[in-house]
Amino acid sequence: QVQIVESGGGLVQPGGSLRLSCAASGSSFNFNIYRMGWYRQAPGKQRDLVAAISAGGNPNYTDSVKGRFTISRDNAKNTVYLQMNSLKPEDAAVYYCKAVKALTAYWGQGTQVTVSS
Repeated sequence: QVQIVESGGGLVQPGGSLRLSCAASGSSFNFNIYRMGWYRQAPGKQRDLVAAISAGGNPNYTDSVKGRFTISRDNAKNTVYLQMNSLKPEDAAVYYCKAVKALTAYWGQGTQVTVSS
């Protein structure tokens, strides 16, 4: 059974920073070959991709976070990170981690990010 667990969310003022972590585990889960992504969902809105990183370490970002967010992975720790800088109120949402390989996908339970003064 695969577990995806996010952490690091919280309350931050506009302009502040947070680092989210996503730890993956499972007896037959090979983290190294999964594409990992961070998604977010604000109240009343759909869940959208924020950033993703391929198994080979190539990142991509949605336009609204380019230059502010950085996704990275540590295959030795089965963990993917999302460093979020210069946070804006519109970044507030529940952030979810997703592991994808072909037609297989695993989601975490989400972590809340609140951006408010």
